[in-house]
Amino acid sequence: MPELIFSGKSLVGEGVEHLSRNLESIKSIFEAGDSITEEQGRQVAYTVSSYLPVTEGTEGGLYFGITHLYPGLVGDEYFMTKGHFHKKVDTAEFYWGIEGEGVLILMGRDGHVWGEKIFPGSLHYIPGGVAHRMANTGDCVLSFGACWGSDAGHDYASIEKSGFGARLKKVNGEPQLVK
Repeated sequence: MPELIFSGKSLVGEGVEHLSRNLESIKSIFEAGDSITEEQGRQVAYTVSSYLPVTEGTEGGLYFGITHLYPGLVGDEYFMTKGHFHKKVDTAEFYWGIEGEGVLILMGRDGHVWGEKIFPGSLHYIPGGVAHRMANTGDCVLSFGACWGSDAGHDYASIEKSGFGARLKKVNGEPQLVK
């Protein structure tokens, strides 16, 4: 078993995978994404460190990850993650807040959208069949952990095609879900 270190804010060790997404790579998720300039597009929106100890699709396995979502706005929408359903529809996931503040945006298959505030110490159960993405509503990095089944898979295509039924926007200085 490789040595892993979870410092409370980061995950390091043999076998940890790292992913970085800049604004250019996710601009299609924002209503005003076409307004992102080339320079702005190079800005990192979020990074993910994941430990995937078994082959994807293995029943009974667990994956663990830490995401750091940077603060900012595209138009009046907060920086956010791509969002996804799980390919294996009935699989659930846990998220928990480590640092910063934000909103976990959730959407059922029926299109109903709701949000849960995330903050250091908060714990969020995401049931199967529910799409989810995270938005940073604060002024500092939002860091959160995730644990999901190795057989869950990720369905990003459904969200890329149809989006979420509401957008988290800054309205009069406050985050608000807007349909």
